[in-house]
Amino acid sequence: MSAPRFSSRLPSYALVLGGLLCIPVASALNVRVLVLAAPSLTVRVPVAAAPAPVAPLTVNPGVPTPAPLQFDAWRVGVKGSGAGARLTLNGQDSGNATLYLPPTPGSVVEIGGKAYRGGVFLRTERGGVQAINVVNVEDYLRGVVPSEMPSSWPAAALAAQAVIARTYVAARVNPALPFDTCATESCQVYTGIASEKPATDAAITATAGQVVAYAAKAASTYFSSDSGGFTASSAEVWGKDVPYLTAKADPFSAGGPRARWRLEVPLSKVQEVAGRYGVRVGTLQTVTVTSLSASGRPQDITFSGASGVARVSGADAGGFVRSLGAVSSRATLSGLNPLIVEGAGAGHGVGLSQYGALGLARQGYDHLHVLGFYYPGTSLSALADAGRGETGRPVLALQRALPQPVLPQPTLPPSAPVNVFAAHSLPSSWVSQ
Repeated sequence: MSAPRFSSRLPSYALVLGGLLCIPVASALNVRVLVLAAPSLTVRVPVAAAPAPVAPLTVNPGVPTPAPLQFDAWRVGVKGSGAGARLTLNGQDSGNATLYLPPTPGSVVEIGGKAYRGGVFLRTERGGVQAINVVNVEDYLRGVVPSEMPSSWPAAALAAQAVIARTYVAARVNPALPFDTCATESCQVYTGIASEKPATDAAITATAGQVVAYAAKAASTYFSSDSGGFTASSAEVWGKDVPYLTAKADPFSAGGPRARWRLEVPLSKVQEVAGRYGVRVGTLQTVTVTSLSASGRPQDITFSGASGVARVSGADAGGFVRSLGAVSSRATLSGLNPLIVEGAGAGHGVGLSQYGALGLARQGYDHLHVLGFYYPGTSLSALADAGRGETGRPVLALQRALPQPVLPQPTLPPSAPVNVFAAHSLPSSWVSQ
């Protein structure tokens, strides 16, 4: 068994290339994804196989079945501790705290039983091993988009998901850190080659290099499953105001599996969760929503008990609702034992609603209108061929405004003296782009 071509050097960043709109250019941006952290782990590297003999041409040649890859397996562990910790390969001291197998065109590496495109960067961390997949951003998206959205959905919805997934990771590239993102729901779900689908591959190719930008930087393209009919602002959910992550009516997000839901929470759990948010009022007697945010989510919740009154406000109010087990904070509270939580939607509600993207796509809007609706005030940009800036992060170029869809017109009584069309119509140039 020959030794793998590991290097002890840190991964270097390639120049950032990109395309905009319909220009199908691949980006050379590599991203670093933490896919596994464990006391020890197995990395398997394909062994170069001898070329297969060339068969003579036939009139109707079939599609050949590629031979399965053969792998060399390497058990990676740690020897020593603290600053003196070093990685081991199959029990032998490598003499280094980091090892790097660079990505090459078409390269594949298996980490912990899952196959990923690209290479792998291994490092010691707190007595264990971190395995970081170093992969071209477009190949990375092939394992992200179908993990975050059903590949059976319309092309416009898949394309919007591809752009925001690309934007999300581009905004997180930071050479000062050991990795840029993780592979779980804490970041974006990334499951490697096993999840790749033709439809999502096509959406990634069609939007190659495209990102959402604000003030010449990659935007924070947060998304959730279902806004429940009204997106939330970043300020109300996380206490941080972002100009393009605002509360707004979302008539396109409807018909999802969690459009309406109901939860019954026993008093014991309500009391325990309230205690986590600093409520100290003795035995609870009432729990009341006393103020709503602009999106209809609880902004202030008042608790009265045997020994006093307390209030939970701002982002903590929504956090309390979600901690009860609610799938969204867009909810009402009633009763006490049990506390009845009735709500709409699923997820934090900030930014793009995936079921809203589905609704827009079904109404014939393209992915640019989807992005323009959920990130108002942003523009479509591209990963620039100028490479990295002084910070080592991607540079964006070629910005253009995103179009906005026309909102459905509300139904009013015939006697209402309101010019609804004038109040809600948008400039025709936005609609035709």
